[in-house]
Amino acid sequence: MADTYNGYCVKCKEKRDFEGEVHETNGRRMAKGTCPVCGTKMNRILGKA
Repeated sequence: MADTYNGYCVKCKEKRDFEGEVHETNGRRMAKGTCPVCGTKMNRILGKA
């Protein structure tokens, strides 16, 4: 189940939309995916459901 999220790519230094999956670690929800331009891993911390 990959959804689209907006995150900051450190390598490109721009905000981009990326497709990612939601993971939960230590009570924190996080969307993890890759940058569509350069392929660097991106993540975004999400709010509580």
